Amino acid sequence: MKLSEFGEDALIRVLTAGLPTTPEVIVCPGDDCAVVTTADRSTYELLKTDAIVESVHFLRSQPPQKVGWKALARAISDVAAMGGLPRFALVSLASPSDIEVGYWRKFYQGLTKVARTYGVTIVGGETTRTKGPIVVSITLTGLVKKTHLVRRSGGRAGDGIYVTGKLGGSLAGRHLSFKPRVAEAAWLVRNFRPSAMMDLSDGLAKDLPRLAVASGVGYSLDRLALPRNRGCSAEQALGDGEDYELLFTLAPHAAEKLADAWSRQFPRLRLTRIGQLEPSPKVGLRLRGGFDHFRVD
Repeated sequence: MKLSEFGEDALIRVLTAGLPTTPEVIVCPGDDCAVVTTADRSTYELLKTDAIVESVHFLRSQPPQKVGWKALARAISDVAAMGGLPRFALVSLASPSDIEVGYWRKFYQGLTKVARTYGVTIVGGETTRTKGPIVVSITLTGLVKKTHLVRRSGGRAGDGIYVTGKLGGSLAGRHLSFKPRVAEAAWLVRNFRPSAMMDLSDGLAKDLPRLAVASGVGYSLDRLALPRNRGCSAEQALGDGEDYELLFTLAPHAAEKLADAWSRQFPRLRLTRIGQLEPSPKVGLRLRGGFDHFRVD
């Protein structure tokens, strides 16, 4: 079977099945980050790797400073989605030899800007030649208190489903300038402890079912409630992807308190309840759209 028929999620399940592990590994492949123990018994370390590929995640004609921002910000978003704070990064790039040195200088300006903004220290990496396309791979570490760790798999039937910000229309340029929700996620885990959380990278149509499957529940979605960027349809909000907003679930008794506290803490950022988790894993229509590296619906 070809990858175009198999799909990204199925490939990951096949490749990671039976991988050796140790007691120090708390979370294996299948979440936003891997989680391992540290010498500090109150803290876990988060491990994340992420790659961007020319003509898939960016175009060479786009400003390299913005491409550099995106390269690291994507990984930072994943660390935030597990309740953690990013720390150290390694940057590996594969570049055609005919690219101007100035391109990479500007790329690193954007990379450095996002690193400084979110407290990341770039400590090394690797460079190599390729005939093309450009590929940049980021390895990022983070820390999270054990009591603050949130996984995709903790959702419970009856929990409300929430998203931050607005969705859709990322190709208008937002996918190169988004802000990882580090402060928002840290505030959530300190004050409300979501039952499950992840970031929206492949689109709500792909990521909401992933959260539900990981939690062993179904979901109901209110399409009319979807927070959309101006000019975007509900279908675009579901399927465009690269929103990098937080998708999380929360027990119903905390809903009113969350709404009031959020509006005071983040008055300029919208928070929307878009549905709820259901007891049966079979509940929830298959959502069309979203991004799969190998499969086209």
